[in-house]
Amino acid sequence: MPDGGSEHFAKTVRTLKALKPSILVECLTSDFRGDLEAVTHLARSGLDVYAHNVETVERLQPRVRDPRAGYAQSLAVLRAAKAAKPGLITKTSLMLGLGEQEEEVRATMRDIKAAGVDILTLGQYLQPTEHHLPVSSYVSPEQFDAWRLFGETECGFSYVAAGPLVRSSYKAGEFFIEKRLREERDQAAQH
Repeated sequence: MPDGGSEHFAKTVRTLKALKPSILVECLTSDFRGDLEAVTHLARSGLDVYAHNVETVERLQPRVRDPRAGYAQSLAVLRAAKAAKPGLITKTSLMLGLGEQEEEVRATMRDIKAAGVDILTLGQYLQPTEHHLPVSSYVSPEQFDAWRLFGETECGFSYVAAGPLVRSSYKAGEFFIEKRLREERDQAAQH
């Protein structure tokens, strides 16, 4: 598809909103091959949460991700989504345990926040099959807690979910998002 499927996502969002205006919609998208017009189109479709996963630190991107994707391109997608619609919540996720170093994780979290991302999830990479990358290390629950604290206090994310079984679709994040969006709608209705 020339637009990478952006209109398909957007049409789905518009249809859901037409059927039930109070519904909250999050889309986890590709990077649309870096097509920022496609990103903007989807971000302005009525979407509530724009999610695109950075996946790993910059150094590991070529080994971990599809060669058509990239660190800078993912950050540009998240930045463009945030710029396209004021108030749009943006979300991304990192897998840990692929060989990243602590300073690389910190730098990545800072880069993600600089791109305007509101919500970050951090989870343990688990090797799905023997044909996938092996796990380099297992992150302790204490280290996940430290990453969550760093993300919320030092980086300024609105919400960080971090733990061995956390994924980009982590339920606690959804509850946070729903609460925040409903509060913002109520405040707007009062003014």
